[in-house]
Amino acid sequence: MPKLKSQIVAATIAFALLFTQFAVAQDTSETKPQVGTTQKVGDVILFALPAATLGTSFLIGDEKGAWQFTKGLLLTTGVTYGLKLGINKQRPDMSNDNSFPSGHTSTVFHSAGYVHRRYGFKYAIPAYALAGFTAASRIDSKKHDILDVVAGAAIGLGSNLLFTTEYQQEHMELTYSNFEGNHMIGFKYKF
Repeated sequence: MPKLKSQIVAATIAFALLFTQFAVAQDTSETKPQVGTTQKVGDVILFALPAATLGTSFLIGDEKGAWQFTKGLLLTTGVTYGLKLGINKQRPDMSNDNSFPSGHTSTVFHSAGYVHRRYGFKYAIPAYALAGFTAASRIDSKKHDILDVVAGAAIGLGSNLLFTTEYQQEHMELTYSNFEGNHMIGFKYKF
């Protein structure tokens, strides 16, 4: 039961951060935004990619990874919004002064970077493609310029350097032994 409780806590924290981020980042009290299809798809990816990433960690029983993801997301969100509030850069569409850095980009690149660092590059390719699309959608919708999305990507990827470790599969092991000049490489798999 404690395992389920910690999973629920990690998921709740992660999704509360995402909803808070979307509400703050999209504060457009100064002007009414024009929302196109590209921006809508980018907004969907903002929620779908982290949800799929965290959900996959839970599905494979990687509770440690789920907690690492949540800590990284907390750092990513904190740094992103600290900079947004401290810098107050005007958005290209003049809707508000929350342009630098891109919160959408930092979040999705955090998710892609987590998959890369935790499970390997080949699993992260689709996540990087979605993250790249989201970053491009922010420029296309005139919410950010290239500097905003590059900074967002750097923040998202950087948080993984602090919290995410490589996934250790306990049921597989590669072995090596050397006895009197005889070398043996082995592979163990536990069912």
